[in-house]
Amino acid sequence: MRIGELSARTGTPRRLLRYYEEQGLISADRAPNGYRDYDPRFVDRVLQIRGLLDAGLPTRIIKQILPCLDKPRVIYFTDATPDMLAALEHERDRMTERIDCLIRNRDAISDYLEIVRDNERSCHANAAAPPTAGLPSPPISGPRTGP
Repeated sequence: MRIGELSARTGTPRRLLRYYEEQGLISADRAPNGYRDYDPRFVDRVLQIRGLLDAGLPTRIIKQILPCLDKPRVIYFTDATPDMLAALEHERDRMTERIDCLIRNRDAISDYLEIVRDNERSCHANAAAPPTAGLPSPPISGPRTGP
């Protein structure tokens, strides 16, 4: 697929796709006319890259962990330093915190929606019932006692 189609399918600007290529995150064959030709598997790869960038990982680390995201998983690191492993652990923990926060926010929104919808149902049910507020009480029938 050409760069325009990859851009459209991933929502990623062409310029950014070229940057990913410069960084060695994706690659393209060249057609005889010089146009880039991307393998369709790069749609998922670009989405993964964007997610990792959004999570705060730099491209140099993303380049190293991309093999872990492919199947079959062949993991080969030639330069996995203690600093890089510590950085990955830190980023993983930060992602976990963000996920936890997102889950809490999602649950709060769900609770809010449930309450709002329950209130709407109650309002609609009350609107269907005949109004009684402000009306005199119906007369009591039957024998009266007293004066």
